[in-house]
Amino acid sequence: MRAKSPRRRRVLVMTSTFPRWKNDKGPAFVFELSRRLSVEFEITILAPRSVDSQKEENISGLRVVRFPYFFNRWEKLAMHGGGILNQLRTNRLYYGMVPFFLLGQLAALLRLLRRERFDLIHAHWIIPQGVIAVLGLAMTGRKIPLLCTSHGSDLFALRGKISECLKKLVAQKSDAIAVVSRAMESRLAQMGVAGEKIHVLPMGVDLNHLFTPDPAVKRADRELLFVGRLMENKGIQVLMEAMPEVLKKYPSVRLVIAGSGPMEEFLKHQARHLQIAGQVEFLGAVSQAELPSLYRRATLAVFPFLVAKSGDQEGFGLVQVEAMGCGCPVISGDLTAVHDIVEHQKTGLLVPSGDASALARTIIRALENPDLCAAMAGEAKRRVMEKFDWRVIAGKYSKLYEKLTEK
Repeated sequence: MRAKSPRRRRVLVMTSTFPRWKNDKGPAFVFELSRRLSVEFEITILAPRSVDSQKEENISGLRVVRFPYFFNRWEKLAMHGGGILNQLRTNRLYYGMVPFFLLGQLAALLRLLRRERFDLIHAHWIIPQGVIAVLGLAMTGRKIPLLCTSHGSDLFALRGKISECLKKLVAQKSDAIAVVSRAMESRLAQMGVAGEKIHVLPMGVDLNHLFTPDPAVKRADRELLFVGRLMENKGIQVLMEAMPEVLKKYPSVRLVIAGSGPMEEFLKHQARHLQIAGQVEFLGAVSQAELPSLYRRATLAVFPFLVAKSGDQEGFGLVQVEAMGCGCPVISGDLTAVHDIVEHQKTGLLVPSGDASALARTIIRALENPDLCAAMAGEAKRRVMEKFDWRVIAGKYSKLYEKLTEK
């Protein structure tokens, strides 16, 4: 008799950020990781419903269950306008929706746990998904291993006694905590989280097929590129302040901004105020498939990350890896988290965060030294291929999934 094939272990992935439909322009890292892991594991995604999304569907082999939390036409709290935290900062009325969001997610989790068997729960973000997972497991009495991944904002931006207590509770109840940079590992250690629980596992980038160089595409001579959500911690406002000084030296420089977010109107007003509107192009949200052509054409990719007033800061900086994969030289704000990617004058140039004059001088220096930029771009491409390609990252997550489910 033919032996039965082993049952694929079932994993429930909880997230507040997930594509609403095919080719959605929002962040897709949870989808990309889950899609790759679905070869070995049977994965169910629990994500919030939004306007025009399906309640339940199959996307690229992933079963996606979306929970309702308000009247459908008003379910915009978790849409991709910079994440839940930035939606709350943009419109304070959204605070009234938060309890419904939490209850809706908890109710959906309880239904799944009571009806189905899972071998692992993977919660993306400590708050709220990690908290909801801990509650759901306690209320059902299920003994399921819990992995929680923190992406940055949930660890850095959420302050106060209640938030700190919730973070520590989730860390205590989780079987493992994954963070996307060594800087976040240090932050968890400061909170008293046991070192054996912490795993540094960034999200990945498709560096073999999508974010690749194209020798047939000629780089522009004077084009700066910013990619990301238009939020305070991304530092795009500092780049705008630096532009007049850059333009004095190189009047033909153009700045291309790919992204949307709560600061968009402020930035457009800032461009007019600085009298640089004619040199700045706002593209709005750009899909993953469209990004490589922007990176291949740009002279420099500039990511002036900084620590926002709320404490929010970049947890890793995946856009830098995308740019490096396409052979584009990178300038970045000097945050501890980006040191995992950018080594100053080896794989990119670091600038003191929030310093517009220093940023302008660094951009000018890079434009004056194309050989240095080419050398840094080549070394950066080699390093990110070794460390951050999705095949490498998914392989590490697969091993962690297996280790946890064996418990």
